Amino acid sequence: MKCIKIASFIFLLYSITSYSQNISIYKTKEKLTIDGDLSDWKAPFLGPFTIHNSGEKARQNTMVSLSWNDENLYIAYSSEDSKIIGSNQKKDSQIFTTDDLVEIFIDADGDGKHYVEIGVNAFSANYDMLLKCISPDCGGWNTLMTFDIEGLEAVSKITPGGFCTEIKIPFSSLAKIKNANFSKPKIGTKWRGNTFRIDYGNTTEYLALQPYKSGEFGFHQPQEFAVFEFVE
Repeated sequence: MKCIKIASFIFLLYSITSYSQNISIYKTKEKLTIDGDLSDWKAPFLGPFTIHNSGEKARQNTMVSLSWNDENLYIAYSSEDSKIIGSNQKKDSQIFTTDDLVEIFIDADGDGKHYVEIGVNAFSANYDMLLKCISPDCGGWNTLMTFDIEGLEAVSKITPGGFCTEIKIPFSSLAKIKNANFSKPKIGTKWRGNTFRIDYGNTTEYLALQPYKSGEFGFHQPQEFAVFEFVE
């Protein structure tokens, strides 16, 4: 089944569920292969993404789904894109300044410190970053681009209508981050975070699954992050 056909189907089924402040992460027993092909994906998709600081409709639809097992967190995106901008770049390039890409931010304890950012473009170029602190209360903007999540897998696949992306994040690697309070989740565990997309093209749009109520521009507003809840 082609990625874009899946996107059309899941848009009809799940678009009304994206605006709750809880984002469910569904447990799976399926063996998921990280290859950008969403035909083996069973968890429901949420979306479409909207303009992150207004909630207005985006020019092109983006859908996301989150799943987990005892070892890993999995994220899948289906992105419509009529004009893909980007290239195959080296690991940890600052593709967020130049390329169409999808992102996820994760803050386990919700304190706005030591949260993780991962981004992947349509050509599977990706980066992982640790945001130690962005608030003046804790010293201001302090990021670590040399930070690496051991075992991270991220693959995109270009389709006739856009691109699809799959990400695998081992819980064991997140647990090694100092002062972040990541631990292996169980049913009922709640983290804070959000999923995003930057769509460069004719008109640049910064999109989010959960738009920010404050109306302020910028993805890095941890006080506005939604709740990720691990469910059966």
